[in-house]
Amino acid sequence: MDHFSFLAPVYEKFIPPPDQDEILPYLQPDVPPARLLDAGGGTGRVSGQLQSYFSQIVVADLNRSMLDRSAEKTGVIPVSSHIEKLPFPDNTFSRVLIVDALHHFCDQEIALYESVRVLTPGGRIVVGEPDIHKFGVKVVAFLEKLAFMRSHFLSPEKIAALIEGNGAGTQIFRDDSHSAWVVGEKE
Repeated sequence: MDHFSFLAPVYEKFIPPPDQDEILPYLQPDVPPARLLDAGGGTGRVSGQLQSYFSQIVVADLNRSMLDRSAEKTGVIPVSSHIEKLPFPDNTFSRVLIVDALHHFCDQEIALYESVRVLTPGGRIVVGEPDIHKFGVKVVAFLEKLAFMRSHFLSPEKIAALIEGNGAGTQIFRDDSHSAWVVGEKE
């Protein structure tokens, strides 16, 4: 059994979602029609609280146990998929959200390419990741390696560079905790 199958039943109890008021300014969902892809969204812990802001929410994740939890949320459509090979046509979503997941993807460069590919022109990608520049995050990264999680944390600057390389301008926002938010807008 992998780590996330084991954690699925208790994941949201121990890792609550960020406050939606923190995420909404980055997503700017008020541009209709707003279709959201929560890439690597697992249980839908983040996007599940955003149903009233989007016409459709799709959670794409590879872990079936996590997706089963997302299916319990109203208005969330679970899709089993590698983020590196999304099963959607170009220009499908007006917003893509990746929260606390990028460091778990097998190939982050391809995952970000795919995430931008499925964005509509003018669409927005929002990536929230632990900021590897912070000491506490370095400790977590080390502990995840000890747990054989194969996590690979990228700096916010590296995430921004990968998104920009796929045709989206970016901005980096750091909060008061351990996270950084990289927001890109597709040209």
